[in-house]
Amino acid sequence: MAIFDKLFTTSVAAILLAGAPAALAAQAPGVGPQVTPAPQGQSTVAIQAPSATEEYIVGPEDVIEVEVVGMPDRTRAKVYTDGTIQTNLLGKVHVAGKTPRQIGDQFAELFKAGGFYANPAVNVEVVNFASRYVTVLGAVAAPGLVPINRPYRMSEVLARVGGVTGAAAEYLVVRPEQGAEVRYNIRDLAVGDATQDPFVKPGDKIFAPNAELFYVSGQVRQPGSFPITSGMTVQQAIGRSGGLTEAGSAKKVTVTREGKKIKLSLDDKVQPGDVLMVGERLF
Repeated sequence: MAIFDKLFTTSVAAILLAGAPAALAAQAPGVGPQVTPAPQGQSTVAIQAPSATEEYIVGPEDVIEVEVVGMPDRTRAKVYTDGTIQTNLLGKVHVAGKTPRQIGDQFAELFKAGGFYANPAVNVEVVNFASRYVTVLGAVAAPGLVPINRPYRMSEVLARVGGVTGAAAEYLVVRPEQGAEVRYNIRDLAVGDATQDPFVKPGDKIFAPNAELFYVSGQVRQPGSFPITSGMTVQQAIGRSGGLTEAGSAKKVTVTREGKKIKLSLDDKVQPGDVLMVGERLF
């Protein structure tokens, strides 16, 4: 089982981070990604996990199938906005707010009370999940609605939309129907323990923002704009741009920040919007 768990964790991590910024994997030893702090006054506590045995609650727009075991009677119907379905023998029956098991018991009692069957066994299945979903938008491979037919962790939902793209930041923003906005680090979702990979709830809105950028020009091999990661240093930024050219000097790095030009050392931190200029060394 330990080998299976290790392989599963490795596979999920690969999916979630496959499109993430290359800088995420190029960080210096000992410098790991960190959770981006939530705006002041907002909590970063993980969403409370539902029970692993929690059953799906049927709601409007779902499609269910009601079958009397061993009998030809079978009804497939869409749940109306008022929470009812239309059946052949019983007419309209209210089913919203119940699990398939509860609906099956409900129909068994109704069939028995109506004299249709003496002691029916009724099986109910949801054939189209539409009422309980999360919305995933932003820099992911396949944004859209993800049906929640069982308890799903954040990493599972992100995997179902193909993971983040190369332009994505290293965190997700989650806004539940009730409560404050929360941010989660993507790497923690992939390789952290269960406390760092919370369960989502129906109605959650999950947004993958584009990463903020910094810019490098001058004596580097690949000048251009790059996504910034938390804790990134000037040395890491130079490495992200391909490293120094033969004429480049690590001692001649300046940055234009908020309209002002300042000199930086290799251990200084890069900030979003920084424009780094790497000068030439003296021969």
